[in-house]
Amino acid sequence: MELQARSLWLLTEPLHAVCYFDERCRDLGKGLGLKGFWMGYFASRTAPLGAVEPAPATAVLGVFAPGMVARALPAAWSIVGPAHVLDERGSRAAHALRRVDPELEHTAAELLPPLQTIVDDAPAIARPLFAANRALCDHADPVERLWQLTTAIREFRGDAHHAVLADEGLDGCEALVLAAGSGRVPKDTMREDRGWSEEEWAAATDRLRSRGLVDAHGDATGHGRQERERIEKATDRLAGWLLRALPEAETEALLQGLEPVVRRILAADVLPFPNPIGLPHLDEPVRRDTGS
Repeated sequence: MELQARSLWLLTEPLHAVCYFDERCRDLGKGLGLKGFWMGYFASRTAPLGAVEPAPATAVLGVFAPGMVARALPAAWSIVGPAHVLDERGSRAAHALRRVDPELEHTAAELLPPLQTIVDDAPAIARPLFAANRALCDHADPVERLWQLTTAIREFRGDAHHAVLADEGLDGCEALVLAAGSGRVPKDTMREDRGWSEEEWAAATDRLRSRGLVDAHGDATGHGRQERERIEKATDRLAGWLLRALPEAETEALLQGLEPVVRRILAADVLPFPNPIGLPHLDEPVRRDTGS
């Protein structure tokens, strides 16, 4: 189940992630009159929760500096309402997916039923972003619905991942320092990408070094890499709840059906590698990738 949960992430995250890297999607904030990419990001990512305030938004997003979130929210809601943001993000994401895979509308007919079963059956308790996104999966447009379902799946895993980080005693900045130190995300850009100051990053590094997780240069130690592996395995285990509604054969069929779609998205070079979401480049058959 854990391996399949990891495969499900590898085979749905690229569909969801066009909303961060496709040029038209990145211009969402500008198109709505918001100031810059990040105000648009925070508005669109949290809009399923309604006009959320900075404190709860920071908590559910997990790894962003509170000040970075507060610069975008609630100011964004004085310019545009959550409902309009949601309409725009879904239509732009569907446009991006159709551009890289013109056949996706036909493929979606096979992918939508098992994905909907997964999302409908998954437990929502203690999974706020998943629960909020699940309520949005009723689009008439099949590609937009496909994107929203993969987004709900993505947020289910994200909610689980943040629970694991908290259980391991890591705050948002510490989690990023460890991820960067182990090579999971770009070390040279991650601090600024998530809004942490040099002082906050250095303090988090010192805290991790006192626990033996990173060395003096911020690189993960052997113990730190073991910790990262434990975090990923625990996340896979919790994300495995997504697949309990599908029989083994249907799970395999879904994964097989998603793979060529993902291949076409990756071939279009929409997603950069390395990237801040920690998605690995898939140089071998997708479902054999068990790395963290």
